[in-house]
Amino acid sequence: MHPARSVILFTTASGAGYGMIFLIVLGQLTGLLPLDSTLAFSSFGTAFALIILGLASSTFHLGRPERAWRALTQWRSSWLSREGIFALSTFIPTGLYALLAAFGDGIFGNTMVLLALASLLLCAATVYCTAMIYASLKPVPAWCNHLVPASYLVLALSSGALLLNCILYFHSLNNRITDGITVILLLAGLVTKFLYWQYIAENKGLSSVGTATGLGKMGKVRLLEAAHSEANYLMKEMGFKIARKHSRRLRKITFVCGFILPVFLISVAGLFASTALTNLVITLSILLGTIGVLTERWLFFAEAKHSVSLYYGAEKL
Repeated sequence: MHPARSVILFTTASGAGYGMIFLIVLGQLTGLLPLDSTLAFSSFGTAFALIILGLASSTFHLGRPERAWRALTQWRSSWLSREGIFALSTFIPTGLYALLAAFGDGIFGNTMVLLALASLLLCAATVYCTAMIYASLKPVPAWCNHLVPASYLVLALSSGALLLNCILYFHSLNNRITDGITVILLLAGLVTKFLYWQYIAENKGLSSVGTATGLGKMGKVRLLEAAHSEANYLMKEMGFKIARKHSRRLRKITFVCGFILPVFLISVAGLFASTALTNLVITLSILLGTIGVLTERWLFFAEAKHSVSLYYGAEKL
């Protein structure tokens, strides 16, 4: 599939934002993070900025962006519609919670508990619906599996944790527990991506021209003549190809920049006596993590093949 930059930005930015809000609220709900007004402004402000940036970018690839609101009416059958509804609904409890965290008395009342629980559920539901937009597409074998929702949820949490951990360092509110949680989530993301890539490697080639046409039981099936005289939209968008050597190289970048180096930098950040050097190391972990997650999301689209490409010359998926 052709990787659209707007969709890559949408899924990575909004995912990190929702993951960050989920971790902030859960941390404060459990007492791991303080109800600090400065922390609330910086953390929720960053998270909402990422979410808004992601949602705004999601309209860039639409032919008629002014009609995007109509997608919200198809919630009974469309994961895209459900995602839009959950995304907009999430602003209400999370926004109210952020205001109480920033301007409240620092005490968890019943109202804040209810808002916290609603925020957790809606953030998780929004990211899950985003993942199911792709996981529900049976014509794309690389996407139609249970590892896609798991990957989206884990990567949202790991990228959100990386950002939140940096903010905690800047406010001198970090501790070994928050560092440990961030490292665990990053390692979980690494394992999830490894399992996902292993899955698509093991299931590669199961779809062919024979299975697509239903004629495979009669013998080998091949195209007698191309269905087109020049490149068309379907070939460009659905039949996008990436060389195997480039795929391997980009996977290594994902593993090293997205997971391994951030884990290493977080692990050694607390060993420096200089606060400025520590903050520099943590900032570097975010920059590397951003490179890694953007590369991962580009590969998510570039390595996926649509079944329609079997009718345009591809022999197997």
